[in-house]
Amino acid sequence: MGNKFIIALDLGTTGNRVFCFDESGLPISSAYREFTQHFPRPGWVEHDPEEIWSSLAGLIPEAIAKGNLNPSDAITIGITNQRETAVLWNRDTGKPVYNAIVWQCRRTTDICNDIKNRGHEETFKKKTGLVVDAYFSGTKIKWILDNVAGARELAKTGKLLFGTVDTWILWKLSGGKSHATDYTNASRTLVFNIVEKCWDRELLEILDIPAGILPEVRDSSSFFGKTLAAPGLPDGVPIGGIAGDQQAAMVGQNCVFEGTIKNTYGTGCFMLLNTGRSFVLSDKGLLTTIACDAHGKPCYAFEGSVFVAGAVVQWLRDYMKFFEESSDSDRLALSFEKDDEVVMIPAFVGLGAPYWKMDARGAIFGLTRDTTREQIVRAALRSIAFQSMDVIEVMQQDSGKTINELRADGGATRGPYLMQFQADILGIPVLLPEVIESTALGAAYLAGLSSGLYGAIDEVAKRNRIVKRYTPNFTEQERSSQRKLWKDAVKRLL
Repeated sequence: MGNKFIIALDLGTTGNRVFCFDESGLPISSAYREFTQHFPRPGWVEHDPEEIWSSLAGLIPEAIAKGNLNPSDAITIGITNQRETAVLWNRDTGKPVYNAIVWQCRRTTDICNDIKNRGHEETFKKKTGLVVDAYFSGTKIKWILDNVAGARELAKTGKLLFGTVDTWILWKLSGGKSHATDYTNASRTLVFNIVEKCWDRELLEILDIPAGILPEVRDSSSFFGKTLAAPGLPDGVPIGGIAGDQQAAMVGQNCVFEGTIKNTYGTGCFMLLNTGRSFVLSDKGLLTTIACDAHGKPCYAFEGSVFVAGAVVQWLRDYMKFFEESSDSDRLALSFEKDDEVVMIPAFVGLGAPYWKMDARGAIFGLTRDTTREQIVRAALRSIAFQSMDVIEVMQQDSGKTINELRADGGATRGPYLMQFQADILGIPVLLPEVIESTALGAAYLAGLSSGLYGAIDEVAKRNRIVKRYTPNFTEQERSSQRKLWKDAVKRLL
């Protein structure tokens, strides 16, 4: 008998990663591949769904081979994904009718403004916990139905399917047998009622979306289907866990109890505070969304979304050519020790929580004749921490809870400069777990829970110990001075 293992598919915004975890939740191996970002117009962002799938076709056998594992020893599969990205495909041909419209895409701003002008904004908020913004899937679905030739006709004949990326990949893994999603992904569509936990007919009517294209919604830890002709895998491997990336990260960080909080530093930055069984709306621009409890069942959370976090480092690397490797950003930031007033606001696709300024655009303030590359890189990293600070401030106000520590995960946590500055500007410790890829770990935990490996999430999550603790070093005066610089800069964009 070989080594039994869990597969976690981490379907990100800039690339896919496949992990193999052992039964105790420790990583054995992984494989990663970036895929193409398409920018057909300013503010538009697309992915090719077929490329997302084909990259997995190579990554699954690669990750298994790297771990010297036998595909027949795979116990179960968990999926976690970029959440609001919309894919529509032909049920008969299996082909997408258009590229996936990515969560970052702003093309539906006019649709959102129309909804607001028609007086529907409050209806959406009360039912979905979300603001009416181009970020979410619903307006993307409408755009494809209204703008892609033949799409609405396919929907009328029952041949069109919608899904976020998890649903698309589930459908492909199962040989077209399973068209489903989980509560966390459904809660990000703008057409799912998170109080009644069902697709909402009134919201679908407002957006003119036919209910027949929507997937079945299940608990995050459920049987979603089994593999059929999947790359590198035998038929019949159960797919037992699905969660949107940020909710999956909460599971991986053991934030499955009321009052626990985590921030994932990825392409964007996403902070979630578990609010338990209570459905509470924010007064200050936070989202209310569905998360998972210790048994993979739905509970509620406050979420603050920062649209551009790690993506600013990618921009400096790929477009500004400031460095060749993303890891160089940390070294450059640390190399400049003097105080300055350079502030970068990377509002490339608008500002998220708590401002929700869709038409804001990026800016750098405080430049002088002798401003260096190192200062701009430092300001870029600080912008990630500042945006997270804005979110935490309103989370404490709206929840009435004092946040004493922040659990952090995601690729950008590898940089000690960013993590230390985050602790400094917040004035609280920032904790890093042994396994920082919490999104994939959470998907593995949910799949393991579904297969009966674990009785509850906290049983296994405790094994992911804290290995790094960043303690704040700033004086109150230093903290106050830095906060003022940021707040003053943001005011100039609003």
